Amino acid sequence: MTNTPANGSNPAPEIPPRMAWVDLIPDVFEGLVRLDTSARSGLDRSLLELVRIRASQINHCAFCLDIHTKAALAAGESVERIIQLSAWEESQHFYTERELAALELTEAVTVLTDGFVPDEAYNRAAAVFEEKELANLIASIVVINAWNRFGVSTRKTPGGFTLAQD
Repeated sequence: MTNTPANGSNPAPEIPPRMAWVDLIPDVFEGLVRLDTSARSGLDRSLLELVRIRASQINHCAFCLDIHTKAALAAGESVERIIQLSAWEESQHFYTERELAALELTEAVTVLTDGFVPDEAYNRAAAVFEEKELANLIASIVVINAWNRFGVSTRKTPGGFTLAQD
């Protein structure tokens, strides 16, 4: 199966998924869903989707990018701000102080190559989020990273996600 790009060019064939992990370990899937629901409690929907998109960009999770860009658009996020996320440090004027702090923290928690989240990133977020919000933000970053790792390692195929209508 292939998807036809909007520009009409010949699409590359899809890379087949490696496994249906959700069917194999449904208790883990349901646990992540519960954790995700609890983690996002009290966080602004737009900010949450920006964080999810940015972590998914870093982790190269096309499946999660498909889900969260569509969810962000449905929540009223602008195409321009979504497009600029991969270069948010050069496009700071598109984002609020809270969003910038959340994006910086997202990168720090997602990319742990130095072993620690830098004090500067944590302190910047702590200055603009109440302590419970910050805990929820960190939990949401951890959860999207877990989803990303399942998506990337099992090669979940992007493109088929549609939002449920309320």
